[in-house]
Amino acid sequence: MSSAADFQSVMRRGTKSGRSTVVVYIKQTGNASSMAGFAVSKAVGGAVIRNRVKRRLRAIMATLLPTLPQGTSVVVRALPASASVDYQGLYSDVHGALRSAMRKAVTA
Repeated sequence: MSSAADFQSVMRRGTKSGRSTVVVYIKQTGNASSMAGFAVSKAVGGAVIRNRVKRRLRAIMATLLPTLPQGTSVVVRALPASASVDYQGLYSDVHGALRSAMRKAVTA
């Protein structure tokens, strides 16, 4: 996901769920493929820290995205606490928030 319009659409019209390190937004787009985008602000830390968090989030979503239904768009917004947690803790938070958001989307 690369355009600002895609990010806004998912964040405004999608379902969200949060944990201590991330907030996950999901939306069914109807496209053939699923995609993910990441929002890591300067509040997370300096450039080195932000890039590390983005790399970890990309690796996590590379394993989780194939498990989602076709046409699902996901935006993962990193919170400042994501800079101080290890990979396994970040994976746990993203996975939990993603499951919760999917449950909310199905019931909505």
